[in-house]
Amino acid sequence: MKLEEQLLERSENKCELCGSEDNLSIYEVPPQTQNTAEECVVTCGRCLAQIEKKEVLDSKHWQCLSGSMWSEVPGIQVVSWRMLNRLRQESWAIDNLDMMYLDDETLAWAKATGDHENDSAVEFHKDSNNNVLENGDTVVIIKTLDVKGSSLSAKLGTVVKNIKLVDDNKEQIEGRVEGQLIVILTKYVRKQS
Repeated sequence: MKLEEQLLERSENKCELCGSEDNLSIYEVPPQTQNTAEECVVTCGRCLAQIEKKEVLDSKHWQCLSGSMWSEVPGIQVVSWRMLNRLRQESWAIDNLDMMYLDDETLAWAKATGDHENDSAVEFHKDSNNNVLENGDTVVIIKTLDVKGSSLSAKLGTVVKNIKLVDDNKEQIEGRVEGQLIVILTKYVRKQS
């Protein structure tokens, strides 16, 4: 039996965290060692987006962890523990963490990514008007910018199509101006609707 079939059977075609049946996928709990069913969790799109910090945490949604944290599957235990730690400003999450028990090996796995040390804040690339930017968006430059190391000047009002977000810096995007790929600070652009 394939891993995906095995996981869907175990989960009864539901998210193993919140019980939703919508937009299911397999989440491989990092860091992976053997890629077994024990190291994977069936999640819905909403849980996955919040686990991967692509969406702001919704603490009401995560109250489902009060049930899923008791799972015997180590991967589900690890994700539950990490998410409860990210929500530790909520009294119900602290109460659940106080009750939760992980054996030494599972606890070491849960701590391995350091995700439990982060708070629930999710940072997005935002333009000058605080609109969230995504890969592929079109933006307008709101200030004439001189491009370092080039004679190119990105003029006020220049439209930059199909931008790419710089992964490790929420204040930078990449885009083509006059055929040249440049890095632009997000505070100098406005998302085009």
